[in-house]
Amino acid sequence: MPIANLQEAAQQIANFLNSVIKLGGLRLKYRISASAAPEGSESAGAQVINVELVGHDATMLTHRGGELLRSLEHIAIQILRLDVREHDLVSFDALNFKALRQQEIQTAAETAAERVRQSGQPYSFPPTNSRERRMLHLAFKELEGVETASVGEGQERYLVVYPKGRTDLPAPVPVMPQRSGYRNDHGDRGNRDDRGNRGDRPRFRR
Repeated sequence: MPIANLQEAAQQIANFLNSVIKLGGLRLKYRISASAAPEGSESAGAQVINVELVGHDATMLTHRGGELLRSLEHIAIQILRLDVREHDLVSFDALNFKALRQQEIQTAAETAAERVRQSGQPYSFPPTNSRERRMLHLAFKELEGVETASVGEGQERYLVVYPKGRTDLPAPVPVMPQRSGYRNDHGDRGNRDDRGNRGDRPRFRR
């Protein structure tokens, strides 16, 4: 179901970001725009709200695999009370992170597909969020000799690549990703960027 009032939804997101930027003392600006959902996606035909964040502190958003960027996006989705099937209707980005991530996912899919074709055994990706699992599923649709399925529940849900027609094979336990850049070997928090006190209102474009 499309977002009923794009202007109102954009203002809600703007209010949220203004609060985050002011309270966090972040040097960030943002622009909110709307565009048509990609053809072939679950949201095809609907309008997507795009939020582009820029500024001195934008690098903070993309650290640790874009964890903070995805967290802001997730909160915005909750503010708009979107159904789980509508989560693709809001997209946050910074420093072209999502396009670069798409390239990484495509490369990972091609590498995994070749591994499965050669070994004849399934391969499991580490657990990831639903959006990246969908991106992986779409990447594998273009690759021959393999098929995919999601396994597990909640935050432990992950994608498994099987040889074509062999989803009966047991899926290996995925290797959990190592988190870095947050604490050093002594358990201390890592260095943080300097923070300013600047936040600007966005322009909404359709």
